[in-house]
Amino acid sequence: MKKQWNSFVRWMVAIFMLALSSSLVGAEDQQVEQPEPEAQSEETQAVQSEVDTQTGNKVDDKRKEILSEAVDAVAQTRAALKALDEGRNEEALAALEKTTGKLELIIARDPSLALAPQGVAVVTHDLFATPKAVKERVKAVENFLEDGDVQIARDMLTMLASEIRIQTTNIPLATYPDAIKAIAPLIDEGKIEEAKVALQTALNTLVVTEEIIPLPVLRAQALLAMAEKLAEDNERTIKQNDELADMLVEARNQIQLAEALGYGEKNMFKPIYKEIKEIEKKTPGGKSGTGFFDTLGPMFYSF
Repeated sequence: MKKQWNSFVRWMVAIFMLALSSSLVGAEDQQVEQPEPEAQSEETQAVQSEVDTQTGNKVDDKRKEILSEAVDAVAQTRAALKALDEGRNEEALAALEKTTGKLELIIARDPSLALAPQGVAVVTHDLFATPKAVKERVKAVENFLEDGDVQIARDMLTMLASEIRIQTTNIPLATYPDAIKAIAPLIDEGKIEEAKVALQTALNTLVVTEEIIPLPVLRAQALLAMAEKLAEDNERTIKQNDELADMLVEARNQIQLAEALGYGEKNMFKPIYKEIKEIEKKTPGGKSGTGFFDTLGPMFYSF
C-alpha cells in the first residue's frame, strides 16, 4: 500500500497545485514537498481581477448584513464569562444585562428574524488542475476507499475544491436570549460553575452558515462576458479572433473543471456546452453579431 501511495504522490505533484494548502502527508506521515505553481492560462489571468471584484462584492454584501447589536451581544456574553472566571460576579451580571438589552432590541426591530448575523469569515481554496486530472484523482480516491484507506482518501478529497466560502456566524434568536436570561439567577444563587457552563454552552450554540462560490464558474462567466464583447465587434483583428476562440475554449475548460469537482448536477452542464459550441459556430473568421450569449446567462443562475 505504501508503494502505491508514494507512486501516486509523485504523479500528483507533477500535475496539481493548490494556492492554499499545507504540505501533503503520505500513508506513513511522510511529508512531500509542495509542487511548483502551475501557471494559469493567459485567458484566466486576464479575468482574475474581475473574479476578485465579484467575490469581494459578495463578501461586502454579507458584512453589511451584520448587526452591531448582535456583535455587542456576543462580546458582552464573553465578557460575562471572563468576569466569572476572575471572580467579578457583579460585572458579569452587568454584562449579561447589556446582552439581554441588545438581544431584545434586535427582536423588537424584526420579530420574524431567526438568525442575527454577528460575524463573517472568508475561506478560499483555489485549485489549478485540468478536469482530466481531477477525474483521475477522484478515481484514485475510490481505489483507496476500496482498500479501506479512509483517512488517506479523506485527505485527498479535501484538496478537491476551488471555491470561496463565506461563513457567517449567527445568534439563534429562538434559544440564545432565553439561555442568557437563565444565567443571572444562577449567579445570584452562587452557582458560579453552573453559570459558567451555561454561558459557554450558549456561545457554543452560535450558528455558522456558509455560502459557497465555485471559482471555475465565476471564471467561466467572466471569460464569456469578455468573449461577448469581442463577438459583437464587426471589426475584429486576426489577433482578436484568436483571443475570442481561446476565451471560449477556456470558458469550456472552467465549466468542465466545475463539473469534475461536483459543483452542480450533471444536467446543468450539457446546455452550457451546447451554447458555447453554437457560439463557436457563429463567430469564426471575424463573424460577429449580438444576442449570441443571451441564453447563457440564465443557465448560470442554478449554480
